[in-house]
Amino acid sequence: MLDIRLSHRKPTPSVDGMQITVDSPPSAPPPLSPYYSQVARVEHADGSALLFVSGQIAEGATVAEQTRGIFETIAALLGAHGATLADVINIRTCLTDIGTLVEYGTVRRQFLTGTPPTSMTFEVPRLFRPEALVEVEIVAGVRPDPAGSRPAG
Repeated sequence: MLDIRLSHRKPTPSVDGMQITVDSPPSAPPPLSPYYSQVARVEHADGSALLFVSGQIAEGATVAEQTRGIFETIAALLGAHGATLADVINIRTCLTDIGTLVEYGTVRRQFLTGTPPTSMTFEVPRLFRPEALVEVEIVAGVRPDPAGSRPAG
C-alpha cells in the first residue's frame, strides 16, 4: 500500500526506497492559497527525482502576460529543487479560450526551448480565479546529484 506522509521540506520514507516531500519553497513566489503545496518531490533510491508542480496561474491582462508569469514561477520552483525548464517532461495546460492557443504557445516556446515535453491542452469554462485565463501544471525529471546532495527547498 502506498504510504504518503505529507511534510514541508522534510523527506519522509514512503515506498521501497522512495521519499516524498511536499513543499512551497521560500525562494519561489508563494502559493495563492495556503491550502496546497506547490511541489511534490518523489525521490528515488538512486537520487533521481520526479517533481510534480501544482497548477500555476499568474497576474496579467492577456494570455501572453499570464503565461510569462506562470513560466517564471515554474522556473523558480524548479530551481529550488535543482532543476530547470529543460528538465520538464510533461505539461498540462488549461485555457479558458482555446482560441488563445497560438498566443500561449508563442510564449511557451520562449521558455521551453529544447525538445518539447509531452503535452495536453484543455479548454475549460473557468479557472479558480475569475481573472485567470491560463493554468499550467508540469512534471520534471531530475537526475541524481553526483555529490549526493540536493539544494534545500
